[in-house]
Amino acid sequence: MSTGPEGRAPRPNDGPGGPVTLAGVVFDKDGTLYDFNATWGSWTMGLLTEEAGGDPDTVAALAEMLGYDTGARRFRRDSIVVAHTADEVAEVILPLLPPQPKSALVARMNARAATAPQVEAVDLGPFLDGLAARGLALGVATNDAEAPARAHLATSGIEARFRFIAGADSGFGHKPGPGQLVAFCQAVGLAPGAVVMVGDSAHDLLAGRAAGMVCVGVLTGLATRADLAPLADVVLPSIAGLPAWLDAQP
Repeated sequence: MSTGPEGRAPRPNDGPGGPVTLAGVVFDKDGTLYDFNATWGSWTMGLLTEEAGGDPDTVAALAEMLGYDTGARRFRRDSIVVAHTADEVAEVILPLLPPQPKSALVARMNARAATAPQVEAVDLGPFLDGLAARGLALGVATNDAEAPARAHLATSGIEARFRFIAGADSGFGHKPGPGQLVAFCQAVGLAPGAVVMVGDSAHDLLAGRAAGMVCVGVLTGLATRADLAPLADVVLPSIAGLPAWLDAQP
């Protein structure tokens, strides 16, 4: 795929009469609207310590399972946390914890995550207002649960700017499946080819491709440009570059 508007490869919205006008944007949340390691790096150490009852060996084992560096307090590129749901993460770490229902662990994880301080990739209020002023319909599709996702957006004062918000538990499936993105299109009345999917992981872009959307990768998560470029129409350093990229589109 092209990494810029010049000499771009064919896009999903190219038709006989030329490209469809872009009219909507769906964002992933973690690593896209919010910087991934800046938000979740230190928070995760607290979660692991709490779940391990302070036992350093259990903390180390949990960290290894999750692809987390306890010294640097950062996730590795191959971490399952990047694109998996809370339910899937709980499934992986549950054997290392005292016997309990998985649902109890997921509930604790979601409750704790809802209060995690979020580090915005850009000043989100003015950024989203600028997109809305272009007439773009905005949505969020995250593999986080919907309740903590809404809590994060509300804390940033931006929840109301989105016409559609879906989490992994909202009933539309989760990425890399296209269900959330298809539901966005149905909710706002747009064809997939008129919508941009913006995300920081291969799961985000695979979902966008499966839905038939234009795909924009950003580097505020853990993936590299080389990871995202084969799946993206463009890879940007962050969502800050999205308005200029939109300006360059036909």
